[in-house]
Amino acid sequence: MIERYSLPEMAALWSEAHKLAVWKEVETLVVEAWVAEGVAPPEAAAGVRRAPEVDPAAWKDREKITNHDVAAFVDLLAESTETGGEWVHFGLTSSDVLDTAQGAILKDAANLLLRRLREFFAVVQRRAFEHRDTVMIGRTHGIWAEPTSFGLKLANWAFEISRDYDRLVRARDAVAVGKISGAVGTYAHTPPSVEAFVCERLGIGIEPASTQITHRDRHAEFVTTLALIASGIERFATEIRHLQRSEVGEVHEAFRSGQKGSSAMPHKRNPIASENASGMARLLRGNASAALENIALWHERDISHSGVERVILPDSCLAIDYTLTRMTGLIDNLVIDSDRMLSNLDSTQGLVFSQAVMLALIETGLSRDESYRIVQRNAMTAWDTGAHLKDLLVGDTEVTLSEEAIESCFTPERFLRNTGVVFDRLTAVTLE
Repeated sequence: MIERYSLPEMAALWSEAHKLAVWKEVETLVVEAWVAEGVAPPEAAAGVRRAPEVDPAAWKDREKITNHDVAAFVDLLAESTETGGEWVHFGLTSSDVLDTAQGAILKDAANLLLRRLREFFAVVQRRAFEHRDTVMIGRTHGIWAEPTSFGLKLANWAFEISRDYDRLVRARDAVAVGKISGAVGTYAHTPPSVEAFVCERLGIGIEPASTQITHRDRHAEFVTTLALIASGIERFATEIRHLQRSEVGEVHEAFRSGQKGSSAMPHKRNPIASENASGMARLLRGNASAALENIALWHERDISHSGVERVILPDSCLAIDYTLTRMTGLIDNLVIDSDRMLSNLDSTQGLVFSQAVMLALIETGLSRDESYRIVQRNAMTAWDTGAHLKDLLVGDTEVTLSEEAIESCFTPERFLRNTGVVFDRLTAVTLE
């Protein structure tokens, strides 16, 4: 991922220095396991533990000779181990190190993203309650529908974030596994007890039946979950983009002092953070497709997945980390124009209250179809002439409602009277 979209904490997890440090930890734990098995002498484990971290630059230079990244790493680690270097990588194949280390890194990356989701949820939940009574037009197909509240929009998004959180917990647990089972997963040269020792100390699970690798359906589930999170973010980013359109003007991304919206047009204030979130979601969905393609490998393994993962795993984590952080700030500082919302609601000529009138007519004894046609006829006139629906209904001799009864249909409160249940449910949601 390019630096522009990389935040320091996540970038550090995916740095080459950190990767090599986790490789070294896996190698060290294996030697310690051999000591516990009574195979390697105690001083071997202590020697590997004391060995310096492998320098990324030296590692790259050695790889130019070996043409194999793990072999280059093992050479350098063994050479720098004063006592016990011969026990480095004893009984292992490359993927024992690669996949086990990657499981540990993915666990830490997922935990960071879970923290981001908790922070994001808290902001969306808070602003939902702040605007639970901020009345606005609800729209379907981009067309006026019925009154709703901006808080209710945020509430339904908060629930989606909570589902994203649960999905990511499951995906983390699925992908955070290791294997120390040898070249084709038979434990021919390392007993299962070595694998258990290493994975327990790394805080990850064990692939119950590995080949040379941990299975890539796990990684596909993880990357697909990140794409789902991004797609949910894009759903609301698209909402913000629509509501910020000049003709609507109901919400606005914060515009700080000194900011410029356009190099050419000084008046511009564009929804750039929301648009960026939409772009990141496209990227993540593309990565999810690549992750799915990585599942089908030849026999016990090939390396067609390897180069793909070097790109999509760090990039997906970095992209969603950046997007979550940016959208948290966006929602925290989002400007909500409640006056414009009411003005837009008033501009509908009462059309958004049509269903309330229809139901009231049904309650007087008219059939549903008859009630629908009476209201629809007046609604079409309101559309065409700009007259207010309420006034047209009052003057319609077929309307079997008093003026007071008609008036009672044209209040937003009538439409929001039962939404408290949503906020009661939202109060009960906690992410842990």
